[in-house]
Amino acid sequence: MALGGCGNTLQDQPVAHNVLENVLLSPYPVYWLGGSFERLAITEVARDPSGATSFQYGDCLEGGQGTCVAPLRVVTSPDNSFLPAGAYASYRAARVRGVPAVLAQGGDTVEMATGPVVVDIYARTPRVAAAAAQTVVPINTSGEPQAPLPARLSATGFAEEPLPAQMPPPLRPLR
Repeated sequence: MALGGCGNTLQDQPVAHNVLENVLLSPYPVYWLGGSFERLAITEVARDPSGATSFQYGDCLEGGQGTCVAPLRVVTSPDNSFLPAGAYASYRAARVRGVPAVLAQGGDTVEMATGPVVVDIYARTPRVAAAAAQTVVPINTSGEPQAPLPARLSATGFAEEPLPAQMPPPLRPLR
């Protein structure tokens, strides 16, 4: 019983290969930092109903299930129609790796528009956020850390299409 207090109660599990394989099949570039970044391993890969994909690096610093504040998170959104800078009380426009970006929350958040996507980086410090922004690459297309990112494409129209969950089932004749 005494050893129970010394163990890792989070009991990290590696991300399943089939989860990463599903990300590889995305119809748009999905950005990540590799299997680990600055000694932080991937602890979660998630895709929300909008198609956005999130890679969490490291264990929750605050909160827990459903309210986790991770040391580092990279989110790729297939809707490149805007950078949500208006959500922040103060932010600074910048260029990162040749593309427009927003630096917010004192530099802990970096949002970059590249190709058909927006990449958001949420980090525990501005240094980690900046290093991640210089290193992030797509998992499912070619790219190199620190190389210029693809120019932002015109709006893809992704937000104008209903999500699969928003589509009604097809009508069928009654029998």
